[in-house]
Amino acid sequence: MIIKRREFLKISSLASASFLMPGFLKSMTLDQALNPTQKKLIVLQFTGGNDGLNTIIPTTNDIYFRERNKIAIQDSLKLDDNTGINPALSFFKELYDNGELSVLNNVGYPNPDKSHFRSMNIWHSASKSDEYLETGWIGRYLDEECYRCQHPTQALEVDDMLSLALKGKNNKAFAFKDPKKLYQTSQEKYFKSIYDHHHNHDDETVSYLYQTLGSTINNAEYIFEKSKAKKTAEDYPNTKLGKDFRTVASLIKSDINTQVYYLSIGSFDTHVNQNNRQRKLFEEINGAIKSFVADMKKNGIFNDILLMTFSEFGRRVAQNASNGTDHGTANQMFFISGGLKKKGLLNDLPNLEKLNDGDLIYTEDFRKVYATILKKWLNADSSKILGWKNGIYDFI
Repeated sequence: MIIKRREFLKISSLASASFLMPGFLKSMTLDQALNPTQKKLIVLQFTGGNDGLNTIIPTTNDIYFRERNKIAIQDSLKLDDNTGINPALSFFKELYDNGELSVLNNVGYPNPDKSHFRSMNIWHSASKSDEYLETGWIGRYLDEECYRCQHPTQALEVDDMLSLALKGKNNKAFAFKDPKKLYQTSQEKYFKSIYDHHHNHDDETVSYLYQTLGSTINNAEYIFEKSKAKKTAEDYPNTKLGKDFRTVASLIKSDINTQVYYLSIGSFDTHVNQNNRQRKLFEEINGAIKSFVADMKKNGIFNDILLMTFSEFGRRVAQNASNGTDHGTANQMFFISGGLKKKGLLNDLPNLEKLNDGDLIYTEDFRKVYATILKKWLNADSSKILGWKNGIYDFI
């Protein structure tokens, strides 16, 4: 049976997620399932550079309203006497009032890069701005856990392709969009026939691809069964993010051995008519997270869930001529959990009087956030994974 290039590419499309990470599916067996009460991390990426100043609003700052005379948020929901939150994030306001939300303002890194690709690469890899790494911070966590733990912990990304953040040197996460579709595709006779005839191919690269294809076929049913084992009764929004969070919720409630979940939404690249675009994205986020939190609370596991958000950079302080904002630097991060030790605003809002050529000057390094989560939430050696030795936060 001769494999043509077109057929090879078709096989690759099925195996692409697991092709990026050898050994993941082999570890997904019932006897290696994590304790269902073990803490879980959910990372939500705001792709495209969310405008932090129109997210957490400095309601008494004249500079903000002067520099954004057309796009400043006038009807924010009050957090304290000087701070509001975008009205499209009404559930975040509820979380804040309940002590289930922490906000870290002005997060960034030295010598910031305004390229989407490069800055996202820096956030994913936890590198310095002049350093290029081929592994991600969660991927290196998986590498470390595989050597340290009796059963390797794992991560899942709800997407078609795996992000750099989840790629380690020896272990990588697994990316898939829909467990059911993955399973249905794996059951096609075509793929099974290809694997049966070619899994012992002489070429090392091709042979590896077929072995990965075989792992996907053999384990797709397991993933699918876990995703529907404890299907949620919660009413999630019929949006992309709503569906993604429904998938995550079902897996969290099963005994699948997954500790980190990774999702994304965007694009927040709002150079033109920003407010309308940002509002629609926030409404989708607000609805999905509201359902997810309700689901976790009803199942008594909200205290063991930490949801973290980030974006690759913020936007410039001044609006542009198109009622939007251009690429900036520092931004805020949200942390949502029933197990927060320190709630609300964790630090001061950005200083709009002290800028670097119109951009915010960061005060909090994102690698300190990662170190905190790795050490205090995931019980990992943050200094070994990140090389970060400059302290941690106390909000978890």
